[in-house]
Amino acid sequence: MKTRKSVENTPQAADPLRQWQSDLACKIASIVGSAEKLTTHVPGLTIFRRSAPVGPTLGSYDPSIALVVQGRKRVTLGRSTFLLDASQYLLTSLDLPVIGEVIDASKQKPYLCMRISFEMPVVRELLSREEIPAVEARPDSPAMTTSETTPELLSACCRLVALLGKPQDISFLSGLIQREIIYRILQAPAGARLRTIATLGDQSQRTAKAIAWVKANYAKPLRVEYLAEIAGMGTSTLHHHFRALTAMSPVQYQKQLRLQAARERMLLDGLDAASAAFEVGYESASQFNREYSRYFGQPPMRDIRTLRVAGAVHLEAGTSQ
Repeated sequence: MKTRKSVENTPQAADPLRQWQSDLACKIASIVGSAEKLTTHVPGLTIFRRSAPVGPTLGSYDPSIALVVQGRKRVTLGRSTFLLDASQYLLTSLDLPVIGEVIDASKQKPYLCMRISFEMPVVRELLSREEIPAVEARPDSPAMTTSETTPELLSACCRLVALLGKPQDISFLSGLIQREIIYRILQAPAGARLRTIATLGDQSQRTAKAIAWVKANYAKPLRVEYLAEIAGMGTSTLHHHFRALTAMSPVQYQKQLRLQAARERMLLDGLDAASAAFEVGYESASQFNREYSRYFGQPPMRDIRTLRVAGAVHLEAGTSQ
């Protein structure tokens, strides 16, 4: 009887998906403790926890997979909205500015999320060395999408998180397990866009070059003609593909990056609103104040005071919750 009971309580039992979800939630809760964010020793792995809902927060997502194992979150990219829970993961194939909102979390049942960032060279290497069935992406599909979680993906994520309890194994095994996770993603329909962005010569990959330039040079004046040269396509074609991938125009993309960077400068470096505005590329402080208020709901310095008084800074740059 003891042997049978032990088998039924393993993640491989009758309902493998639910069992793996439960196992992963327990592992993450045990590791993160009461912290809101934990940057782990596993390269690219960050864990998040919230014991209460978190209002809309402007941030950025790098190429990554975000897996909510408990609670729910809403992510907005341009005019597209993604609702995340334990049944599906969020795949991001480019650096994208987003608005995130934790909508289901409590002290009794906190929001738990793991995020795995990956490098495009690893994706390309895997595509070149492994036999992965090609799934063609729609030309107008965005660089952010959701997909259903599977027992196989959850199993790999559980093994990756479990490495935190065996630090001596991280350097050897973490890369192997992350390759398996990317392999699982590429096999799913959601992986089609990641494949096309990672593949040299594709229009999505060429558009990605222009997007990367804007992210690295957001404080500089934006000339769409120059971006088109970087991408090797006409300006109208670039506009079309840029909006298809990011759900926004190049100017809107730059604006969100600037506002996010300015907020960080004011909060972390103590800059005043005018100084932060000029540092991130604004020529008019009044325009900066208007756009900042529109995105964050209140004027710059009032917003920063609110964050400091609350004692809960929810900046999401780089590795969002």
